[in-house]
Amino acid sequence: MSLNRIFNFHAGRGEIRIGSQLFRLPQRAFPRIGLGVGLVVGGVLGFLPILGFWMLPLGLLVLSQDLPLVRRWRRSFVVRMERRNTNRPRRNGRAK
Repeated sequence: MSLNRIFNFHAGRGEIRIGSQLFRLPQRAFPRIGLGVGLVVGGVLGFLPILGFWMLPLGLLVLSQDLPLVRRWRRSFVVRMERRNTNRPRRNGRAK
């Protein structure tokens, strides 16, 4: 199963798709930044019962829409993963 079927982020439309659920981000920058910071803080406190470490990467993803530094991190991560996946042969032994 492809990762795009499980998770997809479209910054231009402000949408995050996880499985069959579609989440739309706020259209204004201030609420998006607040949501991203809240998710990052919740992710740092992920050892607490209600919160989880899954909030940290999701918060960085939301922040990457508005903050250039985080956007650069996300883009370089995506480029590294694409290069890694194109150089790696498939599981069944055939190259892509």
